[in-house]
Amino acid sequence: MLASGLILGIETSCDETAAAVVERGERTISSVVASQIATHVRYGGVVPELASREHLRAIVPVVRAALAEASLTLADLDAIAVTSGPGLAGALLVGITYAKALGFANQLPLIAVNHLEGHIHAVLLNERGTTNESGAPDPASGTWESENRDDDPALALVVSGGHTHLYLARLANGSWSYKLIGRTVDDAAGEAFDKVAKLLGLGYPGGPWIDALARFGNPNAVPFSFAQIKAKAHLGGKPARTKAAKTAPIAPLDPHFLFSFSGIKTAALRHVELHGLRAEARERVSRVLENFHPPQTREEALALCPQATLDLIASFQHAVVGDLMKKTFAAAESLGAGRVLVTGGVAANRELRERFTAEAARRGLHIAFPTLALSTDNAAMIAAAAWPRLLAHDFAPTGLSADPSLTLA
Repeated sequence: MLASGLILGIETSCDETAAAVVERGERTISSVVASQIATHVRYGGVVPELASREHLRAIVPVVRAALAEASLTLADLDAIAVTSGPGLAGALLVGITYAKALGFANQLPLIAVNHLEGHIHAVLLNERGTTNESGAPDPASGTWESENRDDDPALALVVSGGHTHLYLARLANGSWSYKLIGRTVDDAAGEAFDKVAKLLGLGYPGGPWIDALARFGNPNAVPFSFAQIKAKAHLGGKPARTKAAKTAPIAPLDPHFLFSFSGIKTAALRHVELHGLRAEARERVSRVLENFHPPQTREEALALCPQATLDLIASFQHAVVGDLMKKTFAAAESLGAGRVLVTGGVAANRELRERFTAEAARRGLHIAFPTLALSTDNAAMIAAAAWPRLLAHDFAPTGLSADPSLTLA
């Protein structure tokens, strides 16, 4: 039945329209991503209505480009996979509606994929297959080894602009299962990066700017800290009244593995106000990521921000990465996980990769990251996550619709 093992993946959960063809969950044949940063940059964040309209414009040419890049037609495919949630409702509906139409017209099964699961499979895809131009796994993306590690349970940290979650991932009988271990109770780590960058007058998205400028500051200049999150006894096991905790109760989770980034974001604001700092980004700072050129010297960095701002940026990043690292490795030790997977947009952060890799080596743990291209939203990870479901004939119902609050595990 599965003559080719080729799956077309479609991803439209937020502000990037993506399509990719992946073979048997391990070899990326093509991957095309249309970014909307130029559309949203003037607003300092994603505008849902504009995102939906941009997806409508891009979805057809992006899918055509992915098939052309792979030198394939729809007749060569075994299935179509699409992100069903979580994400922006309108954005998700564009991808789902188009995927359903393609599947129906070409008699191809449709597979619904959770966006969070897709991020985890971005790492697995890079570990097992070929994702770089040489046709081999990219060693720079993590400590890749030749043996298949899928049989070992893994602790996965999914950290991005919309998510900060810890999952224990296991493969059994060809299917992956996930157990939620920890999560943010308010802001995601990537959201905190973006908002602090916006506070300082830097471009959008803020993560690359923070990462580029932090290397020129003193990470110990501003003493940021994180308080221990305590269980809320008065809630009686109900979800906390925060935007990130509406969809899953946090009471059953160990408070030691819960994250909170709203406090450090507020602390950065107070520091700016207390020390009279202001937005110092010059007109030379591009506000479009395609034109993003990180400073290579301290002089170039100082032309963008004063030293006090560079110190604040370095301290902020150091604290956030430290909190992520502390709780991730504590969870891995508590659960006896022999390997750690770090994925999502924030996984592209230079300091995060360096510190996580060093700590994993110190503890004797295997650690892996996706390539930089697979860290942010893409469709290759959706097609890779769909492969086990195709083997199990786990297809989406005809009534599939968007689920903006879809949970994993």
